[in-house]
Amino acid sequence: MFRHTTIALAVLASSAAPMSAMAADSSDLQQIRQEIDQLRQGYEARIRELESRLQQAEKNADQARQTAVSTAEKVAASPVVAAPSAPAANGFNPDISLILSGQYANLSKDPEKWKMSNFIPGGDEIGPGKRGFNLGESELGFSASVDQLFRGQLTLSVTGDNSIEAEEGFVQSTSLPAGFQTTAGRFFSGIGYLNSQHSHTWDFVDAPLAYQAFLGGQFKQDGVQMKWVAPTSTFVELGADLGAGENFPGSTRNKNGAGATALFAHVGGDVGASHSWRAGAGWLRTAPRDRSYDAEDLAGNTVTNSFSGTSRLWLLDGVWKWAPNGNGERINLKLQGEYFRRHENGELAYDTASQNLTDSYRSAQSGWYLQSVFQFMPRWRVGARYDQLSPGRVDYASNEAYFVNTGYKPTRSTLMLDWSPSEFSRIRLQYAQDKAREGVRDDQIYLQYQMSLGAHGAHSF
Repeated sequence: MFRHTTIALAVLASSAAPMSAMAADSSDLQQIRQEIDQLRQGYEARIRELESRLQQAEKNADQARQTAVSTAEKVAASPVVAAPSAPAANGFNPDISLILSGQYANLSKDPEKWKMSNFIPGGDEIGPGKRGFNLGESELGFSASVDQLFRGQLTLSVTGDNSIEAEEGFVQSTSLPAGFQTTAGRFFSGIGYLNSQHSHTWDFVDAPLAYQAFLGGQFKQDGVQMKWVAPTSTFVELGADLGAGENFPGSTRNKNGAGATALFAHVGGDVGASHSWRAGAGWLRTAPRDRSYDAEDLAGNTVTNSFSGTSRLWLLDGVWKWAPNGNGERINLKLQGEYFRRHENGELAYDTASQNLTDSYRSAQSGWYLQSVFQFMPRWRVGARYDQLSPGRVDYASNEAYFVNTGYKPTRSTLMLDWSPSEFSRIRLQYAQDKAREGVRDDQIYLQYQMSLGAHGAHSF
């Protein structure tokens, strides 16, 4: 009896298990069908939304095409051509920059009597400038790409005496192969470190004495220039200028051909992450004819002398910069210096208006400066500069009685402090102890402002 009961229970249990599994499978299938239906409904709603947006976009495109066709038909039928949109018109305008500069000068000695003892005066752009308030020199610049081959630039200099001159005006190649670049027009020569930079980028109010004595402040060429930058990790640049040479130490020449030739080379690079440097050498040859200048004779009278011959100038320059990890926003240091040596050979005429005594002239003179500028906190810098000239050897031949070379070395020591509220403005205070005149100490105090308006490119290294 017990055996039959056990068998019956086993049969019932074995039949109940498949029925339970079938019931569970049916529930899962029903849930899956419901989820599929929900997904199908969601996708169908999304498709209907996208189709509606597509129809609206096609409708808007048709309306835009109809409007464009209608506008074109009206413009074609009208005798007046519609002006281009503002962006298209401005696309042909050059970049315009304006540098506003002015200063107040407190000079202890009369600037009209300033000179560099034992040196031939180097043109009009030398000396400490005027006393009191004056506008200084402002610059108005225009630059733009001409086409895929050239760009152009014009810089007008506006001085405090209401004179305007073309400081620079040139066209420059932009797509020559193998690192070459050519410039034609009026430009600053590539010799030296400061010479190729506009004065508003200088770290002091004025140019070093050596620039004033040997280049008349800054040497510009009317001619052509060729540069080549080597495809190396170390910066290597070679260049040459060929021009009229009408600026000091040259002079105006009524001749065909070039009156001045310049050669220059620059190398530079980085040392680690915090240091960078550049060194250079330059050579300038001019051939002045009747380069006249006013001077005092031994009796204290003003006479006009003139020089004709050849002038050769050699230059060495170097700059070293430091900034922590290459980031100079907070603190940085710059050390800079240049050395000049000039030889002149030819004829010097004494008192051309009266005696006109002419004989041979030879000179070998030199000069240098060294300066350092330290930014000790954001926007504030302090700097120091020392200048010195050496009169060297000068041979006046038979005119020696009318000229005196005492061997005195003109010097100047300068301190400056400037504050730049932004990259577009700077206010500078400068003091100089000027001993360019033998036996005379001139204490010079300047308060200068410089403001940059409009487009302005990055400054050179």
